[in-house]
Amino acid sequence: MMSARSGTENTHRAPAPAPPRALRILIPALLVLVWITIAGLGGPAFGRISDVATNDRSSFLPASAESTQVQDRLDAFLGSDAIPAIVVAERDGGLTPDDLAALQALADDAPAAIGDAAGSDADGIEVSPPIPSEDGEAAQVVVAIPSDADVETAVEALEASAAEDLPDGLGSWVTGPAGFTADLSAAFGGIDGVLLLVALAVVLVILVAVYRSPLLPLLVLLSSMTALCAAVLVNVALAQAGIVTINGQIQGILFILVIGAATDYSLLYIARYREELRDHPTAWGATLAALRGTVEPIVASGGTVIVGLLCLMLSDLVSNSALGPVASVGIVAAMLTSLTFLPAMLALVGRRVFWPRTPQPGSAHPVVTGPDARGVWAGIGRRIAAAPGRIAAIVGVLLAVGCLGLTQLNASGVPTSEFVLGQSQARDGQEVLDAHFAGGTGTPTYVIAPEDSLPAIAAAVSGVDGVDSLALASQDSPSGTVPVDENGALAAQGPFAGAAPTVSEGDVLLEATLGAAADSAEAEDTVRDIRTALDGAGGAEDAIVGGTTATDLDTNDTAERDRGVIIPVVLVAITIMLALLLRSLVAPLVLLATTVLSFGTALGISAVIFRLIGQDASDPTVPLYGFVFLVALGIDYNIFLMTRVREESLVHGTREGTLRGLGLTGGVITSAGVVLAATFAALVVLPIQFLLQLAIIVALGVLLDALVVRTFLVPALAILIGDRIWWPAKVPRA
Repeated sequence: MMSARSGTENTHRAPAPAPPRALRILIPALLVLVWITIAGLGGPAFGRISDVATNDRSSFLPASAESTQVQDRLDAFLGSDAIPAIVVAERDGGLTPDDLAALQALADDAPAAIGDAAGSDADGIEVSPPIPSEDGEAAQVVVAIPSDADVETAVEALEASAAEDLPDGLGSWVTGPAGFTADLSAAFGGIDGVLLLVALAVVLVILVAVYRSPLLPLLVLLSSMTALCAAVLVNVALAQAGIVTINGQIQGILFILVIGAATDYSLLYIARYREELRDHPTAWGATLAALRGTVEPIVASGGTVIVGLLCLMLSDLVSNSALGPVASVGIVAAMLTSLTFLPAMLALVGRRVFWPRTPQPGSAHPVVTGPDARGVWAGIGRRIAAAPGRIAAIVGVLLAVGCLGLTQLNASGVPTSEFVLGQSQARDGQEVLDAHFAGGTGTPTYVIAPEDSLPAIAAAVSGVDGVDSLALASQDSPSGTVPVDENGALAAQGPFAGAAPTVSEGDVLLEATLGAAADSAEAEDTVRDIRTALDGAGGAEDAIVGGTTATDLDTNDTAERDRGVIIPVVLVAITIMLALLLRSLVAPLVLLATTVLSFGTALGISAVIFRLIGQDASDPTVPLYGFVFLVALGIDYNIFLMTRVREESLVHGTREGTLRGLGLTGGVITSAGVVLAATFAALVVLPIQFLLQLAIIVALGVLLDALVVRTFLVPALAILIGDRIWWPAKVPRA
């Protein structure tokens, strides 16, 4: 990386007397010992973070959501809050009697198999008999997996039983909500291992390429991993105390964010420390000077990210609001290690840490401006200085063109079956279900309503297009439900004779089987229509609608509401932070405008990429997370640049100060941008569509911010605006 001193290198104040050599060793050694102890305590917490995480979508909705209210009352009607797994079997040409007998045996043995494997009480596991399809080619068995069981293990037990006990030629799959939950849990299982190893390997390769030093990259990674250990330790304790909520998505983002941010802050400190080693004979003096020069931008950068993250707490979705404090803890840990642990290690090792390119006291700093300047950043500076208006216009137009891709963005939600990428038995099984049964079979939509309004409510629900059948929850029935007609009348003959609906607090539970798959957009539209129909039905004012489809619908609607609330708050909060940092009103608006333009470009290009890779839809939270991360993290690079530009402008004036600031920070910001983009790109190793799309958006946006916006657009605008960019403060001209 290129670095140079400001124009004040020969006007340093006389250094304060250094403490005795023993203290210069003891102080950093104690800091290192404290952080190593924290890392030792935090390491085992990695094994506990998955234990405190939950991936149940319904648990992340606000208490006011209809689907949450229904979920909270299901136990009173169904006797449990079990999650259904559906074993579906298919044979071309039709099922044989042996097939049905084998499926019945599977149903009989399922409670014991799940109980042994998942550590649950077999007596509490309810299993339906085989239910043949009308065409005779498929049948399904619904298994209610108790909430206290390990769903992933239970599903694996069912899959193993089906593979071992069912006849040859009879295809079988385990699907339903439990199947998709198991897929999600398995996909997140790579967080502690594969994701972390890939992220660290990528960072190590980049650091070795940047520094060409065998020791320095290892110290940077040690500092970053120590920050992550501290963040995990604190967050596990907060989750165990019920203060924060963690899921696999939050866990993966926390790991990546801490590693990336800690490495970025370390790069900024190291660049300044290397400069100071040329002007100070001791590592102690260089350390103090480097800290004075980097505390402000690092704290301002971290503070900006924290403010942006904490704005997520305004979300009605717990999955969004929980990320704010969890990730903020990670950013605090990243800042602390970068300003204490890393400087302490470098102070102990001294200038030898840069071997074989060791900076010597009194050696000349590279020239970054003027006719004698050489190198990439000097050349870029000259081109910007020669035509700042043209550079700003060209870059602005190119970014605006990239924003046109926003027309391809569809962030209205994705089916649950598409959450996990790659092979999925649950997804394949759902396709078989859709081919032979009503799509919502086994995953009904629930309506809780007053018993005395049942006829009107049943008529309203059955009259909605897309509702295939109705049933009432009944603990008198062997299957747990009793079919009802469009007037709410119960079946009076056969196995249901004499069964009465279960009543709780004067309400009954109506189960509607939808014709479309429970996780489809068509099913969500049907749930909307059911709610609309109930609003217009007499006596149905108190009816509430829930279930898996309603949970997905409420989640998407809440996420879209969150975008409209949180994004403006983030913009205002970060503008205030920048104004306080830069003592200016104009500069923050310029920086924020360029960052928002960069975000629009990144999101637009990403939307086109999503289409090209066959992902036509996105989760509603993808643009929100992308915005928060890119605006907060993208501003980081502008903070790194503009704090140095302001420092240089106080001596050389805004024009020269801008060119010097660009030259001084060019290498470190580029390296930091590449590191952060590569770190977020590591999320693609997890087969989760949300994380893949977020990785593309953030990685692309960070590269745009670091390589285009900070390199060309911001310096060009600063030169064009001149001293007025610091208004209302006045910066003296050179």
